Amino acid sequence: MVGSSGGIGAALVAELQSGGRYAQVVGLSRSTVPAIDYTQEDSLRQAAQWLTVACQDAPLRTLIVATGVLHGPLGQPEKTWSQLEPAYLHEQFAVNVVGPMLVMKHFFALLPKAEPIRVAFLSAKVGSIGDNALGGWYGYRAAKAALNQAVKTASIELRRHNKLSICVSLHPGTVRSRLSDPFHKTGLNVREPAIAASELVSVVHSLNEADTGGLFSCDGQRLPW
Repeated sequence: MVGSSGGIGAALVAELQSGGRYAQVVGLSRSTVPAIDYTQEDSLRQAAQWLTVACQDAPLRTLIVATGVLHGPLGQPEKTWSQLEPAYLHEQFAVNVVGPMLVMKHFFALLPKAEPIRVAFLSAKVGSIGDNALGGWYGYRAAKAALNQAVKTASIELRRHNKLSICVSLHPGTVRSRLSDPFHKTGLNVREPAIAASELVSVVHSLNEADTGGLFSCDGQRLPW
């Protein structure tokens, strides 16, 4: 589990631990030991080496990446192109795209080649180009669309190494967390992290090999690209 310190990440770790399906659940984030810093690739390399030892008695069968950024000191989601700022755009791609792709680079080698494996990256429905009817949120939309493309591409390569592999993007819905708090509004279905985590884990376990490379909502619905 990568991104275990966030609201939904911590809830996902708790849900995986309580399910009884896994002998061991490992959470990694900026605040764990080893720590992961997407701006320092060597931290991912070292974390993968550490995980190799930690999982030597039980192979890594499920990998969930729950990292992401929407707003912060570098900016907020844009309402119009006049608000586009390079620093904010660079952060969006560094955290939402480059970081998860480096997880692919260093962690996918730990996945077994002859038994079922499941990999899921938390994306967002606003990353769907086909579903974009409102506009706005240029940086976040573009970054999540890029992540979805990376996941689709990785699913093809991963299938060459393991015919039983499933690699997907997941839309968690609106979850009560630091990421979404400024954007709650009346009528929006805001769910607690524990509820969202339970839904997402259920989706991960319900998918089959034909679903690999897809974008799925927290209710199990396949979303358009």
